[in-house]
Amino acid sequence: MVDTTFIEDLASAAPAPGGGGASAYAGALSAALASMVGNLTVGKKTYADVEGEVRASLGRLEELRARLVALVDEDARAFEPLSATYRMPKDTDEERAARHDAMQAALVGACEVPLQIMRSVDAVVDEIDFLAHNGSRLARSDAGVAATFARAAIEGASLNILINAASMEDEDRAAFFRGEALALVEAARERCGRLFDYVMLEVS
Repeated sequence: MVDTTFIEDLASAAPAPGGGGASAYAGALSAALASMVGNLTVGKKTYADVEGEVRASLGRLEELRARLVALVDEDARAFEPLSATYRMPKDTDEERAARHDAMQAALVGACEVPLQIMRSVDAVVDEIDFLAHNGSRLARSDAGVAATFARAAIEGASLNILINAASMEDEDRAAFFRGEALALVEAARERCGRLFDYVMLEVS
């Protein structure tokens, strides 16, 4: 039976987990599907020439999957300081200044974790690309689903960065986060779109 705890928490009125955690979860699912392709490939005579590479890919995917699962919780923890700033008092100049400084510091953490999610999923795409072209043909459709989830994870995490960077007063830092996020989105759209089209042709 599927454990729906995370999904139920996501559906609740609680501010976290939210889009960032969901993106990390989608990335973990993408990595898991890519691993499925690899595991259905190893041990098959047809793919003996690439078995060593497939096993190496499976090792990397295991690490990436664990990292993305951890990032689900890290994203929620990163949001807590930002959420807390909205509850800080703002009746006096001193209180408003303290609230302002706390919010600006919290915005950095709220961008850094989604960026880690995006980078981790970008690495998953490398493995999907290899396995889609070299893994079991019987699991090729699963590689296509993995690519679809990876694109969704990267695009989803980028929105958390963009909304938080928009509130940063440090323009250089905001520009860094926006630039990194948009570059990863562009790459994901091209790479995952190409993978999806490849799989579509292969399974049709």
